[in-house]
Amino acid sequence: MGQIEGREVTVLGAGVAGLTVARALAMRGARVTVLEQAEAIREVGAGLQITPNGAAVLRALGLETRLNEVGPRAQAVHLCDGRDGASVLRMDLARLRPDLGWHFMHRADLIDLLAEAARAAGVQIRLLQRVAQVDLSGQIPVIETGVGERISAPLVIGADGLHSMLRPALNGASRPFFTGQVAWRAVIPGDPSDPAIAEVHMGDGRHLVSYPLRGGLLRNIVAVEERRDWVEEGWNLRDDPMALRLAFEEFGPRVIGWLEQVEQCWLWGLFRHPVAAVWGRALPKGCAAILGDAAHPTLPFLAQGANMALEDAWVLAQMLDTHGPGDAALAAYQSARAERCTRIVAAANRNARAYHLSGIGREIAHAVLRIGGRIAPGAGLARFDWVHGFDVTRG
Repeated sequence: MGQIEGREVTVLGAGVAGLTVARALAMRGARVTVLEQAEAIREVGAGLQITPNGAAVLRALGLETRLNEVGPRAQAVHLCDGRDGASVLRMDLARLRPDLGWHFMHRADLIDLLAEAARAAGVQIRLLQRVAQVDLSGQIPVIETGVGERISAPLVIGADGLHSMLRPALNGASRPFFTGQVAWRAVIPGDPSDPAIAEVHMGDGRHLVSYPLRGGLLRNIVAVEERRDWVEEGWNLRDDPMALRLAFEEFGPRVIGWLEQVEQCWLWGLFRHPVAAVWGRALPKGCAAILGDAAHPTLPFLAQGANMALEDAWVLAQMLDTHGPGDAALAAYQSARAERCTRIVAAANRNARAYHLSGIGREIAHAVLRIGGRIAPGAGLARFDWVHGFDVTRG
């Protein structure tokens, strides 16, 4: 019998991190309730990538079959010159890493998969539960809702993202800063005959990533531009598709053709947040912990946001089950996760700069990638084996 069996756990947020940790804990015998502020579990985002390190967690949670059903395996990542679409470097995932699985998924499909799995494990999901504050000043954590209800919770897990209510209770307020980059996201009709390839079209101060979703029925687009304007942080700021088209009007015909099909798009400013210094705290009669974006928000240039959340969920559940809710579990959890997550956040920051080169630096960098791809086809992918080849479920 593990140390978490029979314990009451309250999870804040029904996103990737929250639903995954809820299932992981419920499978270990915990009595889990998820509080979600929306009136329904839905995801307004577009596509995401589940890389092998994230897929390992879904497999360990018994969800591999469903993952393969809703997120077909990716074949390759193709870096292209944005001006004309010329190939810079192609990384053949299926050939170079046949034993590992990359998956392109609609975010809504992943949320549906995880919600179904959490409920099947006995998790209770309560909707319309907006959390206004988490009070850690007493003997036991207290959750204060938007309607004034106070809920005493022996174990609170904050999976409530960038604007987490638990993170400041653990760390105090922090001030994110604007990176000088904004991103558009859009989904357009796809072509089922398109191969499952992620294309990265790189240009001067901007780049665009696109890949098929739902077996090619849809195509996901994320386009990033450098600018000085201070833009509101968040995912749900509508923008005029013409602004997106104008930002990439000097790109090649393939990109132009995609953007001509965009009927609606969302714009968000990319902000840097520090990795949290404190990921959990034990109280005399309870404890609290954060995971995913609440602990270590990352820029979307390494496709690791959802995958780090999956890894966090597995490790936190494992440590709580091994040590019981308290100082030992929280220390072991942060020790196991903080260094890796900090390194991934830094790598994502570097990728942003590499995609936006201009002038002679751009020409040299692209030439090096082309030559390297011919001489050592697997080198580009091998640079990130430390990310993708890691299986947190094996300790």
